[in-house]
Amino acid sequence: MRRLLLFLLPAVLGAALLAVLDAPAYATPPNIPSAATAASRLASLTVAAESHQSSYDRDLFPHWITISGSCNTRETVLKRDGTNVVTNSSCAATSGRWYSPYDGATWTAASDLDIDHMVPLAEAWASGAWAWTTSRRQTYANDLGGPELWAVTDNVNQSKSDKDPAEWQPPRAAFRCTYARAWIQVKWYYDLTVDSAEKSALTSMLNTC
Repeated sequence: MRRLLLFLLPAVLGAALLAVLDAPAYATPPNIPSAATAASRLASLTVAAESHQSSYDRDLFPHWITISGSCNTRETVLKRDGTNVVTNSSCAATSGRWYSPYDGATWTAASDLDIDHMVPLAEAWASGAWAWTTSRRQTYANDLGGPELWAVTDNVNQSKSDKDPAEWQPPRAAFRCTYARAWIQVKWYYDLTVDSAEKSALTSMLNTC
């Protein structure tokens, strides 16, 4: 029996190692509330139609800014959300592994990833950020303290564009609960409004949790 166990042990360990290597590897942005907390925060948000869309300009949200040394916000998120990330002297990621939770894809080239604003800049603008100072908009666009910035597959991010959850949801259905919780947290933290269709979609997404 002991001889059999010794024979099987390397195979078991090898299988375990392969499972680890094949498993999705990513860091989740901080401060995503529970579904119950998210539901409570969604209920507290002001419901209002979006406005000021015609005056939106992406340049009104300065990004990416320097975070530390030579690393800007994009590069900081890539290091945070990847595994075994190697950077050069300019802080550009030269290798690593990233898992995109929106679609379940894994990438080994940073060029295949966009840094998505969970609540897009145009959506934030139309939900109240039009009244903010430029300084507050800069803080929002580079926020590493909450679940606003995500490293995701570039073409999935481009498909999302500036759409809210009534218009677009992650293709990976298993992530929609987390997506709704993160979206609500950003809107709640920054005291942004939601429109009625957006609130209804978020409620349905929370029901999948």
